[in-house]
Amino acid sequence: MTRRMIWRIAAALAACAVLSTSGAAQSDDAAYCAQLASLALRYTGSAGGEGRLAPDLTTLGAIDDCNKGKFAAGIAVLERKLRNNGFTLPKR
Repeated sequence: MTRRMIWRIAAALAACAVLSTSGAAQSDDAAYCAQLASLALRYTGSAGGEGRLAPDLTTLGAIDDCNKGKFAAGIAVLERKLRNNGFTLPKR
């Protein structure tokens, strides 16, 4: 094997490692985002017509961001909403 070929193989392996790590991170972010969304839907909002809590548009927008894969944006909003309502955030 030539040196050039070894470097190409090493670069390909490094790229695979980065891609697999980012996939796991996205999976973790998706699960965390879903957990925050569930808490926000259940415990935040204002009283609706049937006596249940109705989420505000900001919360719904953040949940939509999570569903579209925009985890960073959705998580930031949902964390802020929950903290402002006195919640301790779940472990990530």
